Amino acid sequence: MKPWLTLMCAGVLLVGCGKQEQPPEPVRPVLSVVVQPQLQARLGRFAGVIEARYESTLGFRVGGRIARRWLDVGAQVKAGDTLATLDPTDQQNQLRAAEGDLARVQAQWINAQSDARRQQQLYDRGVGAQAQLDIAQTNLKTAGATLEQARSSVSQARDQLGYTTLRSDHAAVITAWQAEAGQTVTAGQAVVKLARPDVKEAVIDLPIGIAEQLAPDLTFTVASQLNPAVNTTATLRELEPKADATTRTRRARLTLASTPETFHLGTAVSVTLSSQVSPRSELPASALLERDGKTQVWVVEPQQKTVALRDVTLIDRNEDRIVVSSGVQPGERVVIAGVNSLKPGQQVTFDEDAQ
Repeated sequence: MKPWLTLMCAGVLLVGCGKQEQPPEPVRPVLSVVVQPQLQARLGRFAGVIEARYESTLGFRVGGRIARRWLDVGAQVKAGDTLATLDPTDQQNQLRAAEGDLARVQAQWINAQSDARRQQQLYDRGVGAQAQLDIAQTNLKTAGATLEQARSSVSQARDQLGYTTLRSDHAAVITAWQAEAGQTVTAGQAVVKLARPDVKEAVIDLPIGIAEQLAPDLTFTVASQLNPAVNTTATLRELEPKADATTRTRRARLTLASTPETFHLGTAVSVTLSSQVSPRSELPASALLERDGKTQVWVVEPQQKTVALRDVTLIDRNEDRIVVSSGVQPGERVVIAGVNSLKPGQQVTFDEDAQ
């Protein structure tokens, strides 16, 4: 074989055995978000209601049949306003009987007073006996004591008659009636519930797990459910020590920093719990890539528009989000879709305004 033919064949073989150049990775469009620092941790959002801080339940101080309810639920009352009345027949009879006893005892006391004066005059002239004078003075003292007792009975009977009228002892709003007209009630039985509208607070039911971990620096944000723009902050005033056996929640009462005008009694509110935390960032759960026991995310290099894997430390996660404490910095852009199909150094395109 000629030498030049041999060289040609060898060249053909070398070209045939050489590796072909790999085509560049295609530029992939991705969805991404910019990392935002999180200095407060949200512990949840709960439904609540605006209630009066001070509430009282009133009842009659005597028993009887309710003759009339003068006001309905929602009515505003002032101190001394009549709320309900009992049938006063029994108390009126008791008062008349006490007044009759008082008149009789007063007559006896007048007689005893006249007799004691007469016996004293006779004794002073030397014609009366000491024993008769002593008896007259003793009868006068007894009649005086009986008179005081009768007067007390009349006063008590008048009080009993006055107790047949149930009055408000402070300005309030009627929130509930627990007895109806015609119903017979006993002394002290709950009849009407009043709430003072001047001091209001938010009331929510918290799960046991959250209630037991409330930090002293916890911040509550209370917003109207109908208009979230109307809101205020609040602090924890009271946490019931015992959980509800049915709902497994504990009731919390919050003192409002300010009370918006639209926060009427019974207003439905949304209460958000947040607490100061160490710097961290929250990302969609779709951004997380888990390989070989590592938790990673794709970070976009803004100048070259390429992606690189970054190890991150998870401190919380659920189906929708992850919370990382390290691995990414505020302002960096992280890929949140298609993370399993990217390669290190691959060029990507993204919308600058996508969040």
